[in-house]
Amino acid sequence: MLRLVTLYRLTPPLSILAVDDDPFSLELLTDAIAALGARILTAPDGDHAMRLVHAERPQIVILDLMLPGRSGLQLTEEILLLAPNTDVLLLTGHYTPESAVEAVRRGACDYLTKPLNVANLRARIRQLLEEFQKRLEAARLEAALVQAHRFEGMVGYSAQMLEMFAMIRRVGPHYRVALVRGPTGTGKELAAAALHRQSPVHAGPFVVCNCSAITETLFESEMFGHLKGSFTGATHDKKGMFEAADGGTLFLDELGDLPFAMQSKLLRAIQQQEIRPVGANSPKKVTLRVIAATNRNLETMMTAGEFREDLYYRLSMVELHLPPLAERMEDFPYLVRTFVERYAAEYSKTIRGITPRAQSLLARHSWPGNIRELENVIGSACMMAENELVDTRDLPPFFQRAVATNPPEPASKQEMLPLAEVERRHTRWVLDQLHGNKSKAAETLGITRSTLYRILGETE
Repeated sequence: MLRLVTLYRLTPPLSILAVDDDPFSLELLTDAIAALGARILTAPDGDHAMRLVHAERPQIVILDLMLPGRSGLQLTEEILLLAPNTDVLLLTGHYTPESAVEAVRRGACDYLTKPLNVANLRARIRQLLEEFQKRLEAARLEAALVQAHRFEGMVGYSAQMLEMFAMIRRVGPHYRVALVRGPTGTGKELAAAALHRQSPVHAGPFVVCNCSAITETLFESEMFGHLKGSFTGATHDKKGMFEAADGGTLFLDELGDLPFAMQSKLLRAIQQQEIRPVGANSPKKVTLRVIAATNRNLETMMTAGEFREDLYYRLSMVELHLPPLAERMEDFPYLVRTFVERYAAEYSKTIRGITPRAQSLLARHSWPGNIRELENVIGSACMMAENELVDTRDLPPFFQRAVATNPPEPASKQEMLPLAEVERRHTRWVLDQLHGNKSKAAETLGITRSTLYRILGETE
């Protein structure tokens, strides 16, 4: 059964599916929401409902809790598995706090009791339709903003990242050596590559050297190369990292892990711009830029005699600091969008984004692994996703366990809270993580600013 109503203001037409086994109740329900101007679908049971959800992908499904064959709660889960961006509204004539909690746990956006207050029902559905339309617009704007805030392979909107982008542009044409610092997983290699691309040697090679993987006995051979026969096993001439990067940039990753004895040899090569391959009688000139990176506290290491001061001061003429993800949450939605686009293309999938409840779960995490952890989580979720939107079930089990064991605001096991208070506390926590930015908090939670103010009990 299908009823068409002229849509008012909302384009393209949005649709609502009403499901009830009582024809009289179904007619009353469709009459109540007809004035909203949405396309109305109706179904008498779960089987008919699922066929319509599969074919029409309605934006809202209004379900009676008691249906023949399977309950509204079971049907809610089935609908959200098939269409995770759909809002499910449950109706019941027998309200209990337990059933309300279970409805929200299974993904319902709201739980209303019969007999229905028509004015309240219309207001709630109008709000859901408007929020859906705003999510579509937000997704379009977000895609445009991601493009606007990309710089040399990095994404940034926060003050820290915009300042870094500006610094890379300023020093790129002039630097000879630079030091990139920041916690593991913050994108130090990306920053180094951006600096290289802004330099006059951008057409030359960008050679990456992992200092933590070089043993002391092989240091000179790996860095400066060797001649055939210079030691046992040297069966041919080999270029070292410095010579391979000649005319370009050498990126020394994990510099803090380089043993102290090797640091003086590295310093001399950087200062003199010349190397002596193992077994060679004379030095060889090289012309290159050097960028080093570390997640370690070099000042503490210098005090402990583990890192050479002269090497530190030589490298730190230009110093870039990458903040942890927790300190740049303004960038979070743009990073998520970037990774969704990247892995959707890599896996040849049509994935438009992530659901509001998946956004909420992501926002609850502390991200100790920073951007690298976020990329891995989104990459895994895109691999698992079967729909156009990544949902909570697509996120890796280890991630969901980590979030579950690290709640935003743990409560006493004896504390019993109304759903509205749980919602308010979580919203307040997300807002705190985003330093009071209500627009970003609403975006992270997948709700409108007006809904955010309503949850907080504030006025715009």
